[in-house]
Amino acid sequence: MTEQLVLETTPLNAVDRCDRCGAQAYVRAVLLNGGELLFCGHHANEYAEGLKPLVKQIQDETDRLVESPASAE
Repeated sequence: MTEQLVLETTPLNAVDRCDRCGAQAYVRAVLLNGGELLFCGHHANEYAEGLKPLVKQIQDETDRLVESPASAE
């Protein structure tokens, strides 16, 4: 019987900070070695190409940067 590792991702929140600059993180890169890196949208874009061979999974929540605020009724 083989075991399969299932990664459950939790949503990023204001406590999660970019490992490069300290801004709020919107991208989590899970590395092949089991580690993870957190990035703001800017640094995720800057390092995306170089991370590709090292990453198992990318959790990208940058779409939250353009969400509209709730309308007042």
